[in-house]
Amino acid sequence: MADKYIRNVDMASVFPLADQVSYQPGQIVSKTLAQNRALSLTLFAFDKGEEISTHESSGDAMVIALDGIGEITIAGEKFTLHAGECIVMPAKKPHAVMAIEQFKMFLVVVFP
Repeated sequence: MADKYIRNVDMASVFPLADQVSYQPGQIVSKTLAQNRALSLTLFAFDKGEEISTHESSGDAMVIALDGIGEITIAGEKFTLHAGECIVMPAKKPHAVMAIEQFKMFLVVVFP
């Protein structure tokens, strides 16, 4: 069997990315699709009001909004993100994510 570098989704199949992770009351749900020293691909579903507190990453992180409304804070500056929009959180800059409404996102982190 060949190596699978992307996991937890069907291969060679068309699917809605936002449907691959579900909202749960009072929770943040995540689903890792790939993780290695160079790259991380993760889906998230945040219930309204849930957040990932301020932290830093050694890699650049691109947030792609799939559903709902999220607030991204980068080095103290707040940005509102709607479905279909994206933002890059630069490496080594403090950042946080909060769900203004229920919010799904695809997170792509590229490490040095």
